[in-house]
Amino acid sequence: MTDFNLDEFLPYQLAELSRRVSARFSRHYRERYGLSVAEWRVVAHLSQQTAVSVREIHNRVGMDKPKVSRAATRLEAAGYVRKVINPADRRLVELSLTQKGLEMIDTLSPIAAAYQAELLAVLGDGAGDFVDRVKALSAALE
Repeated sequence: MTDFNLDEFLPYQLAELSRRVSARFSRHYRERYGLSVAEWRVVAHLSQQTAVSVREIHNRVGMDKPKVSRAATRLEAAGYVRKVINPADRRLVELSLTQKGLEMIDTLSPIAAAYQAELLAVLGDGAGDFVDRVKALSAALE
């Protein structure tokens, strides 16, 4: 035995918290739309910009490129995403949401906002400080 205490190890605590927070929200997009976590991340990212490359999503959401590509392929097959080859660089595939994808985001956005408000309410008066510290930690680790 060692003095190491996994339950007190901050990386473990953050990973578990993230897993639980994500899992609780995932039921909304999984049950309604049959999306995986990877697919949701792609759709959520695409909701922020008009057209995005797989490389940009890979860099932003921390998933490897093959996983992003597979998620994009499944989303395209389901009619949520459109893939277009970049005319300037044929190696790049740009992704964008279809009308069906935009409608899905319109449905899920208020649910996501309500869930965020619920989480912030649990944090209480220190919610703003917590969010600021999470952003600072994230920035320090980039």
